[in-house]
Amino acid sequence: MNKNSKRVLAVVAASVLALGTISTTQANAKVKEVTLAFQGPLSGGAAQAGKDEVAGAIYAIAEYNATNPKVKVKLIQVDDQGSGTQAAIVAPGVARNKAVVGVIGSAYSGASENSFPSYKAAGMPMVSPSASRVTLTKPGAPDSGFPIFHRVVPKDSLQGPALARLAVKGVSSPAVYYVDDQSPYGEGLRDESLPTLKKLATIVGKDSLLPVAGGDYSAIAAKVKAAKANSVVYFGYDIDAGAFVKSLRDSGYTGVFATGDGSATSSFITTGGKKAVEDTRITQGEIPFDNIATPAQKAAFTKASGVKVAGGYVTNTINATNVFLQCIKEGKLTRPGILTCIKNGTFTDFAGGTFQFNRYGDTKDPAPIGAFYVVDGVITYKHIA
Repeated sequence: MNKNSKRVLAVVAASVLALGTISTTQANAKVKEVTLAFQGPLSGGAAQAGKDEVAGAIYAIAEYNATNPKVKVKLIQVDDQGSGTQAAIVAPGVARNKAVVGVIGSAYSGASENSFPSYKAAGMPMVSPSASRVTLTKPGAPDSGFPIFHRVVPKDSLQGPALARLAVKGVSSPAVYYVDDQSPYGEGLRDESLPTLKKLATIVGKDSLLPVAGGDYSAIAAKVKAAKANSVVYFGYDIDAGAFVKSLRDSGYTGVFATGDGSATSSFITTGGKKAVEDTRITQGEIPFDNIATPAQKAAFTKASGVKVAGGYVTNTINATNVFLQCIKEGKLTRPGILTCIKNGTFTDFAGGTFQFNRYGDTKDPAPIGAFYVVDGVITYKHIA
């Protein structure tokens, strides 16, 4: 995401100010306190994803602090705008902040990758709710986050085939046109989907779009119609996915539109418009918070976060946050101690099961990929993809 220099300087200044206001535990304090950082897009075009996720972190920490623990936890919010460029600017400040013992994030794959140099040097543990690019945990990959990076989201080698299957489900003689947004996430998910797509369908066209202000993708929509596609698969993020499907529907395309978890936010709905996004098929690696939370938990979530309806990856963010909270509860109050705890621990997920991480940062028994459909303007969980 390209920003002008004034915008970058403003964000840097805001980040430095926010980090500079964090006070470390005073020697005479009765209750110790440590700090966790949530890192994700909190402003700019990708902001909705970060706002959805940070609500889960706020809730989890509020629930933990309400138990009156010996060591309380403070949360700071770090805005990387979902951008690798911006992540490289804000991560060094977080790494230098000695009060921060772990990072919940980053939310996006490219931002995670560009944060790794600072966090590796500082030994900063990371647990991401949603950064799914395969190479982030691939041994020997240049963008691997080993040994500090972990994630609770299934990687795209699982989501890709599931998205391919969902895109052609129930379609007679599927003819697929696929498009990516040229992002690290979009291209990675595309590459993981293609082998399955090619087995299940005839590929009638492919393209890449360059995200533009206003989101007029009518030229690609015309190509889709000319190719006589009956299923379009989009690999990219929410706002451009919404603008693209609107261009498709405006062109008269009536077939399937399928996309991955990068589009699973309310911004996809508002950008595309309720009519255009209806029946969109979306894959996402979690069971939504509202499907498994009790009424009391839903009320507590709203009270803590101010959010009435939980968005995408809230469950995953709660799980990622609880990894840190469990380690802190066990008395691990330093970055090295928490990192060892993450690597060796068994953790309870929000749905009541347990999970562990493998050597390279993925969960040993990944959650199934969910199939979601947009129903009357709401992203609705239907079944396992």
